[in-house]
Amino acid sequence: MKVLVLGEHDGERLAKATRHAVAAARRLEAGPVEVLIAGGGGSGAVAEEAAGLEGVARVLHAEDACYEGGLAENLALLLARCMRDGGYGHLVAAASTFGKNVLPRVAALLGVGMVSEVQAIEGPDRFVRPIYAGNVLERVRMLDEVKVLTVRATAFDAVASGGEAAPVERIEGAGDAGLSRHVGLERSESERPELTAARVVVSGGRGLGSKENFERLIFGLADRLGAAVGASRAAVDAGFVPNDCQVGQTGKVVAPELYVAVGISGAIQHLAGMKDSKVIVAINKDEEAPIFEVADYGLVADLNEAVPELIEALGKE
Repeated sequence: MKVLVLGEHDGERLAKATRHAVAAARRLEAGPVEVLIAGGGGSGAVAEEAAGLEGVARVLHAEDACYEGGLAENLALLLARCMRDGGYGHLVAAASTFGKNVLPRVAALLGVGMVSEVQAIEGPDRFVRPIYAGNVLERVRMLDEVKVLTVRATAFDAVASGGEAAPVERIEGAGDAGLSRHVGLERSESERPELTAARVVVSGGRGLGSKENFERLIFGLADRLGAAVGASRAAVDAGFVPNDCQVGQTGKVVAPELYVAVGISGAIQHLAGMKDSKVIVAINKDEEAPIFEVADYGLVADLNEAVPELIEALGKE
């Protein structure tokens, strides 16, 4: 049997999350690892990039206008056909918004179950995933002949590029499901690192008090550290920042080298999205705040005084 990885991309470059998904697929030790790249015109460069990933045996490339924008309904038809006809025992994707949108549809078409947010692989049919906002780890054994799973990118080290490139095979698409259409894409341009891939993340919570204060303190500190900006759900709901900055169970999962939490109390939903960070620094005036239970370094202080002092000190270095 073989393992098929769904490649995530923006039409130009392969998403870093796919490198982590390939690493997880190799951990299965269930046979050769292959990658599917489906996209519109010009996606051939993405397929070539995928072919250069370490451990990839072959890349399947389907180029058709119906795959423009990564429409889940169309991709699900293609993946289901590949799984039925290609001799694959596992289908793997990163547990990103993209992967979580596509793979449940594929599992339904195949009539099998699905395991989401896998953070450890103990065998070809045994997986560990978090439940109850990350407070409990569940061991799951899948009995279906075909295993469909999304994996937490932060739990698996990304594979590198290099070595001999795998062959790229063009395949026919499975057609348009006729259930959705790609209208357009508006990119959010930023000079900051991408949140889920950043080495340093500075996050703010409701304790900032206002959008203006959030921008002054959190953006200012992030600029000094060359960091991505994150936020708690409370800060997003308050309108301080857009929801693509949200870190947590219903937002993005991050595991940077350094995570700085400012004015965040530490609700379990937020902790589920950042507790795997290598070093956690918390600044909060409430010494009983739950965030201090997971923090490596904690500062009980008024953020309106502490953060400006920190920004000033970093500016002198």
